[in-house]
Amino acid sequence: MAAKPSNRVILEQLRNGVAHFELVSSPVTSISANASLSVFTNENAHRFFARIGPTMQSSAAAALSKVESFRVHKVTGDGRCMFRALVKGMAINKSVTLSPREERENADELRMAIKEVLCDNEKERHQYEEAIIAITVEEPLKRYCQRIGWPDFWGGESELLVLSKLCRQPIVVYIPEHEHTNSGYGSGFIPIAEYGADFGKGSKKAKAKKAVRLLYSGRNHYDLLV
Repeated sequence: MAAKPSNRVILEQLRNGVAHFELVSSPVTSISANASLSVFTNENAHRFFARIGPTMQSSAAAALSKVESFRVHKVTGDGRCMFRALVKGMAINKSVTLSPREERENADELRMAIKEVLCDNEKERHQYEEAIIAITVEEPLKRYCQRIGWPDFWGGESELLVLSKLCRQPIVVYIPEHEHTNSGYGSGFIPIAEYGADFGKGSKKAKAKKAVRLLYSGRNHYDLLV
């Protein structure tokens, strides 16, 4: 069996457009489940950077085609929108109302918490390998660590990967129904990604947490769904 390439080699293949992908129909385990840097442990998967398949558990995967109904809580679009939506959602789940100032400050605290675990703490960083891979495909980690210090830094999937684990918070991202169908019709919402699902199940050590539901629009903006 051929030796498995290192992450450095895989990322270089991605940048050069020569990385291989495998399309699978069954649910696959997140690469973040492995603590070591050698995240490709499947005997038949060592040649592939990623597997494209359902990212949610089988029961939730069926919901990808299911239209759901929620109320939209608008969030200020100042570059902090994802962080704002998340702190607002976590507060509502606890029956807490945040002032505009508290919402902004808490959003900035989330952003800086990501910076601390990914950029300032090497011992913590290895726990978020999936996010690190997603980040470094786009840019060097050093550059990312500079940008995330900016108050108008835009959050996305990499940050949700970290925050779901850091806050032990289940998060579901939706898109508007009309964007999914491309028909311009439909007032519902369709789930497209789920993070931290295990934290919504509960255990002997911790109670189940209610998911925060984020609405992502084609305008690169996040609002909150309740």
